[in-house]
Amino acid sequence: MTLRSDGHDAIGQRVKRARLRLGTTQRELATLVGKSQGWVSQVEKGHRLLDRTTDINTLAPALHCHPNDLIGRPYAGVPAENRWQVSAAQVVRELRRYDLAPHFDGAPRSAEELWRDTGRLHRLRDAAASNSVLDALPELLREARALGEAAQSREREEAYAIYAVCCKFAHTAAHALGHPELIAMASDRAAWAAGRSDDPLMPTVSAWMRVWDMWATADWDDAVALSDQAMRSVEQPYVQGDPLALRVMGALHLRAAISAARGGRPDEARQRLAAADEAALRMDAHYGPVFDRHSVTFSAANVKAQQVGVEVEMGDHARALDLARKAADTPMMTILPKSRRGTTDSMCPGRCCGPADGTRRWPSWRPRRRRHRSSSATTPSRGRTLPASSMPKGPGRRSVCDVWQTVSN
Repeated sequence: MTLRSDGHDAIGQRVKRARLRLGTTQRELATLVGKSQGWVSQVEKGHRLLDRTTDINTLAPALHCHPNDLIGRPYAGVPAENRWQVSAAQVVRELRRYDLAPHFDGAPRSAEELWRDTGRLHRLRDAAASNSVLDALPELLREARALGEAAQSREREEAYAIYAVCCKFAHTAAHALGHPELIAMASDRAAWAAGRSDDPLMPTVSAWMRVWDMWATADWDDAVALSDQAMRSVEQPYVQGDPLALRVMGALHLRAAISAARGGRPDEARQRLAAADEAALRMDAHYGPVFDRHSVTFSAANVKAQQVGVEVEMGDHARALDLARKAADTPMMTILPKSRRGTTDSMCPGRCCGPADGTRRWPSWRPRRRRHRSSSATTPSRGRTLPASSMPKGPGRRSVCDVWQTVSN
């Protein structure tokens, strides 16, 4: 069930509303999520900052809602900013009729030309232009299906590979904007199309997408198991040094690392990160630029960013800050696309983790706060040290769970 109110509710208020809807007591909810009643009470009152994705993804299944409902996504904005939902509905419509004859006038272009269009979508994705990605997808999905119906042999298989990659773009945009129906449908259709392509890595990419989806229900063990299953399918080309296999394997290890960290397995998480780092080093040492037909962005910079995220998820904030400082000083972090820069922006000490004394620094990107006539409260000055409980509430407040989810696609 979707929980919606005005966009200014804090997460704690949404948690309380969802709990009351189910008729569940704080004690019962605490038992379900393995916490104390006091913890639940503090969350609902806004006295405890939910600074880990694990907390959100554990609360959501217990409350029978989607994590997006707890963090207030899709975010409400002005009408122009909500136009993406029209495009999303069109994409859902195209994916729903995946096995029917496509509505496409004229002859479809060649697979080579359609692949060039996916390159444009890749650039839009890297620029965090999810709205534009959704705008372009319906027509490209239709044309890829039309090519799959009209072509033969290799060209037909490539058409299905293109369709699968388009589903991946839809999946990423849906996660970024908060559209659970499109997330689920895009993942399912990507697997369908991958099985009809002649690309041996495409089914692995569709599994990589499913791992992300398992996080919404806190199925950490299943996410690791699926990652391992997918890795076994690309073991041979990985050993042989295929550049695309190196990229996919490294990305799977990153997903597995985050899954293990959220599942409370720190040693395994760090081992996975080391394996991902090895894949990145092999990729950088032996290969120049390679067309990323699967649109799986992976590099040594991604590994560095996720190392910080893993430590945050495991609650080792001191280590996270140390890794963040080291990573921020390396030139490689500047090559991360805009869609991943939320990670590097969060790497300043005190932004997410805070210093060891439990206080937090008001971030330089603090949101504007509306001043009401009935209140003389003002926004704290830049750099002022505040306790965690006095951080701003509502959609303008960014926590670690917001930051680290954006870098895992």
